[in-house]
Amino acid sequence: MLRLPQIIRNFFLRFEGLFGVLFQSVSNFFGNIFGFFAQLFGFTNSGYFLESDEVQGIKEASAKQPIEKVQNNTAKIPTTNSRPPNAKLDDYYLNMARDVKKK
Repeated sequence: MLRLPQIIRNFFLRFEGLFGVLFQSVSNFFGNIFGFFAQLFGFTNSGYFLESDEVQGIKEASAKQPIEKVQNNTAKIPTTNSRPPNAKLDDYYLNMARDVKKK
């Protein structure tokens, strides 16, 4: 790489890093200010825009009858998911090992 383009690229990388650090602190400052006012007016409460449960027509889950669970009495047989053998690849490595032994 030529020396001048390398110097220019390094300069712009450092310049970008400087602005990233400066603007991050500025954005954190404004974020803290707006966060304070949001907390002051109650906008951080997640339920401030929801209506009450009666207005929405939501009923308690306990009012419903419990669902009956049917037990399955069949025995579960554990299965293994082994990969099928790759005979072609195994033969390749066995042949390679034989060739190494011959030498």
